[in-house]
Amino acid sequence: MKKLMNKMSNFLREEDGATAPEYGLIAALIAVVIIVAVTATGTAVSDVFDQISAGMTGMTGV
Repeated sequence: MKKLMNKMSNFLREEDGATAPEYGLIAALIAVVIIVAVTATGTAVSDVFDQISAGMTGMTGV
């Protein structure tokens, strides 16, 4: 049992070889944040243009 605990302890302390998966997770998280931000911004901008368009519907050219 002690041998297993030592192996687990060594595994958890080891920091080598995990950089590629970590960078992959960071890139995926950044991509999700960008997608959410662009979607929210796009929706807000679309709403503003819809309001402007609705306000201009009854206007005539000068």
